[in-house]
Amino acid sequence: MLLYIPILILVLLVGLHLHFRYCHAGRLIAKIPGPRGWPLIGILFQVLLPPDELFLYARKLRAECKGPIIQLTSFNIRIVNIYDPVDIEIILSTTRFNEKRLPYTFLAPWLGQGLLVSNGNKWHQRRKLLTSAFHFNILKQFCQTIIEQTEELLGCVQAELVSPRTDLVPIITKATLRIMCETSMGTSLREGAESKKYISALYTIGYCIVNRMIRPWLYPDGIFYLSAFWRMEKSALKYLHKFTNQVILERKVQKASNEKANDGSEVHGQKNKQAFLDLLLVNERDKKIDNNGIREEVDTFMFEGHDTTAMALCFMIMRIANEPIVQNCINEELQCIFGDDSHRPVTFEDLGEMKYLECCIKESLRLYPSVPFIARHITEDVILGGYRVPAGTICQINVFDIHRDEAVYPDPERFIPERFFNGKRHPYAYIPFSAGPRNCIGMKFAMMELKVVMCGLLRRFRLEPVTRPADVRFTGDLVLRAAHPLYVRFVDRGSNDC
Repeated sequence: MLLYIPILILVLLVGLHLHFRYCHAGRLIAKIPGPRGWPLIGILFQVLLPPDELFLYARKLRAECKGPIIQLTSFNIRIVNIYDPVDIEIILSTTRFNEKRLPYTFLAPWLGQGLLVSNGNKWHQRRKLLTSAFHFNILKQFCQTIIEQTEELLGCVQAELVSPRTDLVPIITKATLRIMCETSMGTSLREGAESKKYISALYTIGYCIVNRMIRPWLYPDGIFYLSAFWRMEKSALKYLHKFTNQVILERKVQKASNEKANDGSEVHGQKNKQAFLDLLLVNERDKKIDNNGIREEVDTFMFEGHDTTAMALCFMIMRIANEPIVQNCINEELQCIFGDDSHRPVTFEDLGEMKYLECCIKESLRLYPSVPFIARHITEDVILGGYRVPAGTICQINVFDIHRDEAVYPDPERFIPERFFNGKRHPYAYIPFSAGPRNCIGMKFAMMELKVVMCGLLRRFRLEPVTRPADVRFTGDLVLRAAHPLYVRFVDRGSNDC
């Protein structure tokens, strides 16, 4: 009797392979070019790699498969990578393909059904509710806070002048987390271990989610909850949720105190700043969102609002340090705006004059997009790259590769800000903030923050190269990261030290 068990297992596996391969969706996917995989398990063994090697595999895959679409399969999981801006527009430009499932569902224990993860009516309701938090007048209101926090950062950098090299990620990440707390959350970040614990927990979450993505047997929650990755993730989640719950509680107490003392109108003769969190609390009072919903959105925006901006700044600072001509051009523009008064504070109006710096930011985001890939769940058959892609397929948009398309960006590895003085390219060939209905709601806030911080750094310090762009090794994560520290040397602009 025992002899029949292996035979039954073999028959079951063969049956599953034949079903996945020759069902309607399987036949359509098989027509699309892609790497050769094993029966049933597909490309599983090819992607079971450490995060940095996984990132290189994705780049190698694009180099070897030059077409506009590539298919990847493992068991009943079907993925297509698309690279043509025309196809990307089909997916991103309409609510028809708004659905997010895998791998975003892996974020649910952390972000719940926040704006990044939610779908359907819930997403539409939350998007509509939160859009007003990023109104022009709100952004202008918080510009001064970002300027003040940038001064704090400059003080930290000043202390680094004695060092031959500075590790950018810790110092910049702390600054962007502080900016997010002071502006959108209306609270102050505690100094010391709190920020380090939060950032460490964030990295742990990313590590666990990426490892789950490449292991299909961990997709079912019941099996994942038995794994070592879940134990690591659970520990990190406990701290992340504790952190955000404390942020919410502190703001509630602060607002209650302000309203009691001033009827909610003024503090020390000035109007209260309406933080992103304040908007959520007002809507909780109106029964439009509950406490869990508030935590979901605070978790989402604490992550998206500081981590992506921090990495964008780190890569840009590193790259500008390696581009002396570009750095000189930025400083010439800043000289035209501020003249010889190196201590005049930047204003919101000054930011509009920084045309060349804005092009440098865009070029840096082209080379180093903070979100290197976007995914959508295809809910109906659609023609992409000349092939019919079946419903139920995960459509991946590899922003990192799209931004390096030689047909759109000649000499793509070079840092050429002048590319963005003319917009003669397909609008979906440049998508650092995604595009369409689900584009980044905080895009203008992020651009303002990038300008203020870069302006502050470059007016005060000269950036000298330590880490070279060619030596940067990227790693697979929720946001674009380097697998090693990103170093620069800061030199005071009043110094003659060369």
